[in-house]
Amino acid sequence: MMRKIFQLVILLISLLPLSSYAQSKGFSIADGEFRQDGKAIKIHSGEMHYERIPKAYWRHRLQMIKAMGLNTVATYVFWNYHETAPGVWDFESGNKDLAEYIRTAAEEELYVILRPGPYVCAEWEFGGYPWWLQNNPDLVIRGNNKAFLDSCKTYLQHLHTEIDGLFASQGGPIIMVQAENEFGSYVGQRKDISAEEHKAYKMAIFNMLKETGFPGPFFTSDGSWLFDGGAIDGVLPTANGENNIANLKKAVDQYHGGVGPYMVAEFYPGWLDHWAETFVKIGADEIAGQTKKYLDAGVSFNLYMVHGGTNFGITSGANYNEEHDIQPDITSYDYDAPISEAGWVTPKYLAIREVMQQFSEKALPAIPEKIPVTAYESKPVKVNMDVLTWLKKQKPVVNDQPLTFEELGQGNGYILYRKRFTQPISGTLNMKGLRDFAVVYVNGVKVGGLNRVFNQYDLPVTIPFNGMLEILVENMGRINYGADIVHNKKGIISPVFLNDFEISGGWEMYRMPMDEVPIVKNEAVKTGRPVFYESNFTIDKPADTFLDMSDWGKGIVFVNGHNLGRYWKVGPQQTLYIPGCWLNSGENRVSFLNNSTKNRKLN
Repeated sequence: MMRKIFQLVILLISLLPLSSYAQSKGFSIADGEFRQDGKAIKIHSGEMHYERIPKAYWRHRLQMIKAMGLNTVATYVFWNYHETAPGVWDFESGNKDLAEYIRTAAEEELYVILRPGPYVCAEWEFGGYPWWLQNNPDLVIRGNNKAFLDSCKTYLQHLHTEIDGLFASQGGPIIMVQAENEFGSYVGQRKDISAEEHKAYKMAIFNMLKETGFPGPFFTSDGSWLFDGGAIDGVLPTANGENNIANLKKAVDQYHGGVGPYMVAEFYPGWLDHWAETFVKIGADEIAGQTKKYLDAGVSFNLYMVHGGTNFGITSGANYNEEHDIQPDITSYDYDAPISEAGWVTPKYLAIREVMQQFSEKALPAIPEKIPVTAYESKPVKVNMDVLTWLKKQKPVVNDQPLTFEELGQGNGYILYRKRFTQPISGTLNMKGLRDFAVVYVNGVKVGGLNRVFNQYDLPVTIPFNGMLEILVENMGRINYGADIVHNKKGIISPVFLNDFEISGGWEMYRMPMDEVPIVKNEAVKTGRPVFYESNFTIDKPADTFLDMSDWGKGIVFVNGHNLGRYWKVGPQQTLYIPGCWLNSGENRVSFLNNSTKNRKLN
């Protein structure tokens, strides 16, 4: 008997090194530390989103992160960027090859933090949700609702399939996965939902991630005062925007068994910008000083954003406050980040790099060379076409009431609403259901504008006998943050009134999603009407440049088929970034929608 016990002890002892070795391999969170192969490490991360950077520039931007002294890149995944239509998935074209982005980060010896949502915020259209979810009457956005959770599961299954093999537990660079996103703030804003329902939803998403195959380690991120609503038992809570080290440690200790590691998942070196508001700027010394505080205290961090990039296409989202019913985000996502929108070194970059070098045992990599930038010669606009005339060549959808974008099967862009009057009428046109920006015409003549940014929902009109009322409505981006994310339909979402009379019957609706470049034909246009313009220019050597739209009104620009995004004379943004990798040696084409007919030059 003693001999058998002795043999068993020997066997257990012989197995201990193997077990210890297995636990020490790869990335883990243990003993209050982040560990790589059993060794304690700190995460010094910078966030940038592959969706907002031309694929040709991914490596350059990742090298910029490495040269600043960071060891990790964090990225959101935007569900609506990859499910381009119901059941249509794209993880390959353009900037959509997420797996390649992650592999490139690994080649540059960077860890990756994955933030898959399904909700992401990020100043992105609808916080990452596909717009057509709203067409399901049984579905409740961001709620403990079967229809919504089933849709989330489908998304996560497709995402996991694309990146399977790239997790740290499989030898890949993805070291951590976020569970949902800033859910504590949503709990705080939605007091109309019970704590039990909020928790059920939160746990459903967390369990879904695990069941789908995401291996973790997992983390949550919220303001430190919002952990109660967002934290998950056994999952590392990280703080967003927390500059006070004592507050950070107190909050994490309370929700993580009295131990770290301690991490600020969103350390803001800049901030977001809205149309018709001033740029937000934060000084380099302030950010460098805060970086040093984190390093001195042994706190890990993720700079949100280290490089913002651009909301190409019609992808920017929107916020709202007490003064504005909507605050659309601008096209640039520069964010006053250390690496500028075009990938340039800034004083903030150099200040952070200097601090990081002081804490590094070896010299940081050299800063990559700047991608060439050129100012090209201004060109006159040669071709133009009337938008309303072009639109009316389509077959309209006719309904008694105006239909929303969603009901018309369109996510973004513009819709023209038309209504003929058999009797003359004058008075106040009222559109409380406008979402978001409208230009109003009577018999083809512009009579004014309405818009949700400035809370303008009515204007005087005079419509003659047999007169035609036309309303061109633009979606300026769905709300991406806050309680109103569940109210995100676009177009005209409630009846239109003229004086106290509801205008119903015979509404015609023409769709213009602007997801493709229009074919512009030269023709005469009338003053005050929306116009498509086109101009060609020839260059010898492509380089990054900017298109100056300060002399134009409002619209969208395409260059060689690439949608650069929105412009608007109210600012603060007046130029649109054109990546040199989207230009050709030889002829190039600029096509754009504009609400002004004055013949100007493109600069």
